[in-house]
Amino acid sequence: MPKFFITTLGCKVNQYESEVIAEELKSEGWVPAGPGETADICIIHTCTVTQKASMQSRQVIRQAIRANPDAEIIVSGCYARTEPDEIRKMEGIHQIIGHNDKLQTSNFKSHVSRFTFHVSDSRTRPFLKIQDGCNAFCTYCIVPYARGRSRSMPPADVLENIRRLKQAGRHEVVLTGIHLGCYGLDLSPSTSLTELLTRICEENPMDRVRLSSVEPHELTDTIITLTAQSDHLCHHFHIPLQSGDDGILRRMHRPYTQAFFRDLVTKIHQQLPDVAIGADILVGFPGESERAFENTYSLVRDLPISYLHVFPFSPHKGTPASTYPDKVPSKRIKERSQQMRALGNAKKSEFYRRFVGKTMAVLVEGKRERKTGLLKGTTSNYIPVLVSGQDELKNRLVNISVEEVRDNLVFGVPS
Repeated sequence: MPKFFITTLGCKVNQYESEVIAEELKSEGWVPAGPGETADICIIHTCTVTQKASMQSRQVIRQAIRANPDAEIIVSGCYARTEPDEIRKMEGIHQIIGHNDKLQTSNFKSHVSRFTFHVSDSRTRPFLKIQDGCNAFCTYCIVPYARGRSRSMPPADVLENIRRLKQAGRHEVVLTGIHLGCYGLDLSPSTSLTELLTRICEENPMDRVRLSSVEPHELTDTIITLTAQSDHLCHHFHIPLQSGDDGILRRMHRPYTQAFFRDLVTKIHQQLPDVAIGADILVGFPGESERAFENTYSLVRDLPISYLHVFPFSPHKGTPASTYPDKVPSKRIKERSQQMRALGNAKKSEFYRRFVGKTMAVLVEGKRERKTGLLKGTTSNYIPVLVSGQDELKNRLVNISVEEVRDNLVFGVPS
């Protein structure tokens, strides 16, 4: 049987799209290549969110060509959309497809649509992409150029897809998108993420519904209140901060202030004391002085933030920020990134330790953790828990007693 291999770089949306492609291939009789096997088709689903991501995409493409000399090599994703000419310079590539092109092979044809409304149910906690594209045009970001304007899945389709996942035995779905907070504004009649979540709470189509990243100014009071009152919305918000300095935020074209973010996080924590709040931090943006970095560091330090995703700034060709003066030296960017990551690890450990001795509902995954052999699962408030137990706990919501936190790993047993 023909074999395929897909490798994915970047965000949850890319992961979702790769899973959809894999499922379509399987439906046409293809099988995934196993360890040590060569593939007939290799698809590299690329990322270009930073210059480093673009470089990693090129490296993975070359590795796939070397490892599969007789395969049809197909490059897709954001890097394929923004830099097709660069990719064409690489020998051994058969197709380059953007987000609105067709995937064609000698034996298989499938749409990789600009907006894929498929459901990927291969995970215990599957993703459902309900929105694509971005209208924000932050000055450092290439994504709006790669994915185009915002496009949304109609609410009825969202609810139907969630029900399908529930019928397939899933207990949680992660609603994902590139700019999730502007969901529904492009539809006719227009709607919003707030209205969608209100319908989800009314109809209860799934045990748990988790949001991926939502911008600070788009996380409404109603969403916060719905989450506090609902048994189905996960107590977890990922809110991109990027910087805690007002001057840098203006340069980034981010439409909020440090004070707004502080008030937002405080308000969330007051209504949801057990909530996990994650944040993205972009370190070393042009013009980031020592004072500006300290403003970000102290803001995160003083707020009930649970974890951080830290990204060092790298100029991306085609974005306004790539031409900005006052570049921060790469050595200093590295040092600041290390400081911020250390703070993030400390905040994560502090958050985890709050729940030692408590019983929490954990959705146990279908695979065991490799190093320990323990089952692994996730709480509503995004705590990964390693669980001692038998295989019958897999793919179930189980009450787990949290016993200890060791090296930022949380251990528990069924209660």
